[in-house]
Formats: sequence, C-alpha cells, structure tokens
Amino acid sequence: MTPDTAVRHQDHADHDAWGRLNPRLFLVNLSVVATPLATFGATTVITGGEINLQVLITFASFLITCLVISGISTMRLLTTRYRVTDDRVELHKGWFFRSERSIPVDRIRSVDLTANPIHRIFGLTSLKVATGDQASSGGGLSLDGLSARDAEALRRQLSELRHARQGLATADPDTDATLAELDWAWLRYAPLTLWGVGGVFIAVGSVYRTLHEMKIDPLELGIVKDIEDRFGSVPLWYGILVTLLVIVVIGVAGSTATFIEGWGGYRLDRPETGLLRVRRGLLVTRSVSIEEQRLRGAEVAEPLLLRWAGGARLKAVASGLGDEDENSSRSRLTPPVPLALARRIAADVLGETVSPTTAAELAPHPRAALRRRINRALIWSVLLAAPFVGLGLWLTPVLVHTGWITAVVLFAVGVAFAFDAYRNLGHAVHGPYLVTRAGTFTRRTVAVQRDGIIGWSITRSAFQRRAGLLTLGAATAVGNGVYKVRDVRVGDGLAFAEETVPGLLAPFIERVPAGR
Repeated sequence: MTPDTAVRHQDHADHDAWGRLNPRLFLVNLSVVATPLATFGATTVITGGEINLQVLITFASFLITCLVISGISTMRLLTTRYRVTDDRVELHKGWFFRSERSIPVDRIRSVDLTANPIHRIFGLTSLKVATGDQASSGGGLSLDGLSARDAEALRRQLSELRHARQGLATADPDTDATLAELDWAWLRYAPLTLWGVGGVFIAVGSVYRTLHEMKIDPLELGIVKDIEDRFGSVPLWYGILVTLLVIVVIGVAGSTATFIEGWGGYRLDRPETGLLRVRRGLLVTRSVSIEEQRLRGAEVAEPLLLRWAGGARLKAVASGLGDEDENSSRSRLTPPVPLALARRIAADVLGETVSPTTAAELAPHPRAALRRRINRALIWSVLLAAPFVGLGLWLTPVLVHTGWITAVVLFAVGVAFAFDAYRNLGHAVHGPYLVTRAGTFTRRTVAVQRDGIIGWSITRSAFQRRAGLLTLGAATAVGNGVYKVRDVRVGDGLAFAEETVPGLLAPFIERVPAGR
C-alpha cells in the first residue's frame, strides 16, 4: 500500500467515524433528581415542618418518576451514535427499541442550537437538524448533549456540505453581517404585554392546584392568614385596589424578566451566504437559522399597548420552520423594538430598499366593514349587560341600572375599537408582494411574495352576504398558511385576487353577461 493510499484510507475512516454524546450528560441526568428534593424542601418550609402521608406519597411518586427519566436519559447517552458523510447525516440510538435515521444533506433546512441552564453549567448544548416537514413527528433529528464546541463544529460542517452541494459560497468572515443587536433601551417595551399579568394568575393557579393535590388548604397557610388579617380591617374597595396594583406590579416584573431571559444576547446576522441566524437567550440560549431562499415575506405585529408606545415585533414568513408551534417560535426575528427599526430590519431581511409593509399604498375598505364592527360591539355590549338586567328584574332595580350603565360604557369602548379596527384594514399589490393589514388588539401588516400563493379561499358569513362583502384568503405553504384580506366588496375582492395572481382564480368564476 502506497503512502497516498494509506492517507486516503485514514481520511475515509475518520470521515465515517461515529460520534457520541458528551459524557458530561450523565451529570445532567443526575441533576433531574434535584427537582423532587427541592420541591420537598420547599413544601416543608411552607407547611412549617408538618408533613402528612399525602405529601410523602406525592414526593415518592415524583422522585421515582425523575429516577426513571434519568435512567432513560442515561440509556440514550450510552446508545446514541451519529456521523456525517458526504451526502447525509445519520443517527442511531436505542437498545431494546432501536431507532435509525438518515437525512440527506440536500433536505436539511436549518441547524439550530439550544442550551438550557443545566446544559450550560456543564458546557453542553442540543443540536437539532430540521428538514422543514410540517408534521411534528416528521423529518429531522436532534442530538441532546453535545459539547458546545462539538455542536458548533458539526453545525459548521453541515452548513459547508450543504453549500458545497448547492454551489453557494460561504460568507467572508471579515465582513460584518450583523443586521441587529440587543439595545437595552428596548426594555421599556417589555411591560407592554398582557402575558405578565396573565402569568401571575397561571402561577397562582398552579401553586394552588399542587398544594390541593397534597391535601394542603392554601387558605389555611400562615402567610395567607397573615395577609387576611392585615386587609380584613380595611374597606373592600381599598383591598381590591391594592390587590390589583400588586398583580400589575408582579406582572410587569414578570414581563421584564421574561424579556431579559428570552432576548438577552440577541443578535440577528447573516453568518453565511443565503442564511439568517437569530441568537438569543440569557439562561436558555437559542440559535435559529432560516434559509433566505425559503423566506417569502415578513410580518410586522403591533400589539395594542406596544403600538401606542411606537413599538412592534418582526416575524419571518418562511417555509421549512416546522409545525405551527415551531413556526411561531422560530419565525421571530426581533423582540419588541421601535416600529421604525422593525421596518428597517424587514427591508434588510427582504433585500429591499424600503420594506413593502411600509411602502405599499393600502386600499381602504368599504364603510360596510365599519358597520359590521359597530354592530359587533353593540351585540357584545348587550350580551354582557343582559345578566345584570335579568337579575335586576328579579332581585333589585339597582342591578337594572348597573346593567344599562355597563351596556353604554361597553358600547362606547366597543365603538372606539371598531373605528380603530376599520382604520387598520387595508390591502395592496406592491411589486412582487401581496400586502394586507388588519387587527386592533394586535395589528398585523404582512407582505408575502405573490409567486408563493398557491390558492384562494373565499368565505362569506350571512352578515357579509347581506352587506355585499367577502373575506379573501391567500393560501401559501409558508408562515401561517393563509393570509386574509377581510371584508372587501365582492367585485373588488375578485379583481384583487386576479391582479395578485393572474389566472389562478379565473377558472372558478362565472361571469354574468351584461344586462342580466
């Protein structure tokens, strides 16, 4: 055997060598047992050391479950093998139930990295190879427990293979491909969300249910009794006001903490030609990649409070991001940022001078669309006030007056929202993009490439038929699947569909001869 032949054989052997998960994953598996121990300790503190049989049974069940999970994870550590060849990535795992998966390099759409706090303590990360299948059990594979260095090297290797097979060049490492980085001034937008307040109620409900399962009455705990004694002597309105204030303060703190954890270290860049990458997370780090050739548009979302403060969020409209839940998480390109910045990033991402979500001249919708929203506000006002009036006719006239006042107030607020929702309606064809806007509690402006529209859906409720309106849905294989143009006149909607994608809707339209 010649030296050159020996070298070639050695390179081939190294190339086909099977890799394994990092042994430090065993320590991560053992840390799972710490959860029931910490829960038992917290319960002991809350109850003042009084532990009943139900608590012991719950603790033992929880501990056994965690031990089983730890054992399964350890088995995965011992049996998982992977390797990368010239044209595919392979994964073998399992002992009693063996699983083998092989994915061609050409089908890889993204390689994402995620590391939770426990993984980060031991210098590990999880790597997920996505193929873009919509089904949750579809293609793709994941390696949970690689060292951070090995995971990054594997991601780079797969990227180079993919680019080599597609004939694309990699990015120049000396070129600054950064599109956006975290600015802590954006933290002012964090409290402008309802999730923080909602999270308070979810947390309280979860704690109450857990204690209730342990046969512990939360209302009998010492801390609850102390709060009850403190507020028992104050007027009811004062107690309610203080309670609401505490909930709001905790909610704001929760929203701010969520922003810091979810978007700490945020960076949007192009690490290589044809690829967008979003890196974010303070405790749980995430690195999400989106192929630009699968990017079909952008969505600027403006929740109500955020819109009043001049902020917005930007999402990618792309294929290959997985099922609905994965798409919702992986399509986020920015945290809440100033609206002007969201529009600028949208233009950069789409390769446009000005984002089509900004440049498009949106056509207004007919006044019938406004009447529909006002009627909806009236109906909801009556439905919500009706119980007060009904009980008042039976019990006391005070409730009748309360019902009428409630109806008037709700109707006034509803009309204001109706006008806002009507003003937000709009649609247009802007170059290669279909642009549509709608929503009041969250105003969404979406630009999607017209050549990505594969069909139209037309819906008309009974009220829409009476008003001569329809809702036109552009069906695509990207993003949310269907992007709607709401409440347009029948003729205008059909003409708009024809202008957007000529010939797609024509076979399904019956033209009425003139004079009929």
